[in-house]
Order: sequence, then C-alpha cells, then structure tokens
Amino acid sequence: MPGAGTANHNGKSEPHFLTNSYFDNSNYSAVILAGGDGARLSSFTREVYGYHLPKQFCPLFEGETLLEQTMRRVSLLVPPTQTLTVLNRAHRKFYSLIFNGTAASNLSIQPENRGTAPAILCALLRLVEAGRTGPVAIFPSDHYVSDDAAFMLHVATAVRAVNRSPQLTVLLGIAPDGPETEYGWIEPGSPLALPDVGIGKVSRIRRFLEKPSPEVARELYDRNYLWNSFVLIANPTTLLSLIAGAIPELYGLFSGIRPFFGGAAENEILQTIYPQISSADFSARVLANFPTEFSVLPVNGVNWSDLGDRKRMVAAISNRGRHVLGGNQNVTRSQSFAVASSQEQTGSSKAFQSHR
Repeated sequence: MPGAGTANHNGKSEPHFLTNSYFDNSNYSAVILAGGDGARLSSFTREVYGYHLPKQFCPLFEGETLLEQTMRRVSLLVPPTQTLTVLNRAHRKFYSLIFNGTAASNLSIQPENRGTAPAILCALLRLVEAGRTGPVAIFPSDHYVSDDAAFMLHVATAVRAVNRSPQLTVLLGIAPDGPETEYGWIEPGSPLALPDVGIGKVSRIRRFLEKPSPEVARELYDRNYLWNSFVLIANPTTLLSLIAGAIPELYGLFSGIRPFFGGAAENEILQTIYPQISSADFSARVLANFPTEFSVLPVNGVNWSDLGDRKRMVAAISNRGRHVLGGNQNVTRSQSFAVASSQEQTGSSKAFQSHR
C-alpha cells in the first residue's frame, strides 16, 4: 500500500498508512490489552530482574518494552488518539512513564486483573458510550511480530472486510512454522464471498482447538490449520452481542453501569463491582461457545510468537528479535543459550540486562 514514510524512535523507516487517502481510518478504533499479570513467566522474570515483571513491560529489543512495540505497530493504522489501552492499576509503577501525558480517555484502568473477557467488555462499552461504533481492532500487548507493516496490512484487510460486512468478526490466523502444542489452533472453513478487500481470503471458522497433543498438533499442521493470534477485528456492537450470549451474568453487571463509562465516576464504580467478578477468559467463554460466528484471515510472510514461556523468551532474546519463530521445536537457539538450565538462567539474565 503506498504511503508516506515515517521514522520510528529507533530511526527505522516504516510506512505510515495514516497519510494514505485510500484508507480512511477516522471511524476506526484500536484496543490494546495490557492488564495481564504474566503469571506463566513470573519465575523467569524474577530470576532476571529480582522481582516479578509482567511480560508486556519487559524491554526485550533495543530497550523497548513489548507494550511499546505493540503501540508503535498499532499506530501504523490507528492513531493513538483512537486507541484505548486497558491496564491494571497494580502495574502503575511499570506503565506510568510510558503513558505520561496520555489522555485519560485513551486509558482504561482496571482495579485488578479479571481476565480478557471483562477487559474487552469494559473497552467496548467505553468505545460505544463515546460514540465510536466503527470497526475496532483488539490486540494483545505482549507478542512478537517480525514485520509490523506487513502484519498491519493484514489488519487493514480485516477492517475493510468488516466495513463491507458489518456482522463479521475476523481473527488473524498465523500460518504455523511447526506443530506447536502450546497454542490455540483454528480450523478454517470455506472462504467467504467478499469483494476484494486486500491481502488473502477471509474464511469462516469451523472450530478452535486449544493446546493439542503432539500427535494432534502434527495433524493440524499437516492440514494447514492456523495459530490463533488473538488479534480480533469487528464492530463493537457485534462483539457485545456475542459476550451477552456467552457470559450473560458479566454482561448484565456491566450493562448496569454503562452510562458511567468514560465519565468521572467510572474508576470508582469499577472499584466497587470488580470484587464481584469471577475471572473470565474471552477465548474459553466466547470463542469456544460460538466458533462459527467468527471468521479468520490467514497471515503469511510474518514470523509471530506469543513469547508465552521461558524457551520462547530466551530464543527471542538470543536472536535479538531477528527471525523469531513461533514454535519451540523450530527455534534454533544460539550456542550461549543451548546449555544446561543453570547456565541458561545466567545467560538470559545478561541478555535481558543488556536491553534494559
């Protein structure tokens, strides 16, 4: 897609889609989910830093945190003024400098982490109450992407598809590099009859498969199933309807305070109701209940990883962000990290410290 070039704060030239009249983003929004506690990697970050640091705040590459990388990536398509970041108040010491000067209307501060479903629901209600009912792209804040511009071109394609067919909910599915057992997989169905909206073809989803056995993962890989990136594009009202159907008790609780979203009393009211909320995972409660309500756009030519365990984190650090593969079994580890676990701890600590 043609567009003017822009340099990020590291001096690298990147395409800036916002300057392109072919893509009018004025009615679009983005949500970045950055409230997770990073429990799976808690022991690893304690070894490295001496304290627990949620993954999204880890400065892995050139001193930039994964959250900051995500924000920069998203800004290629959606302006920061149209981006809402969901945070956890307990992490304030980690995010206060990142968001110094950011308008309160662009932040949703949760009293505590209750999973991705409440986080997404809060963000959607904020957008709707602010009159932002156009397509929204929802992003995890702690994933690795090898090519930001190519990845966001796929997001732009999904946004156009939702514009053409407002009831669509499109997930980005990653073309896998191996039979990974720790990811969620997507079985794509037949392509949808949509006009040309950009890169690739959007297909209905037949089903989701979570963390399959090695034998099943090999079969999924051979059948060209896709990894679930959890990057989701849809109209807010469509997603709200799906949440209402899948988790009616959660939707009902938040609907009762809907007029307060975006107002001065929002934080105080959320503080009172969050103790009543049970943790709820969007994938388990919404995607799994309504798989055929979702569609998938394959992402090709981009390396991706959720950096969700020690091995993937160490591989990313050792490669300094170059050619990081998503599956553990396919990542070639450098000599300094292909050692016993006691030595691995020392090596990973030095690598982290060099990027702080």
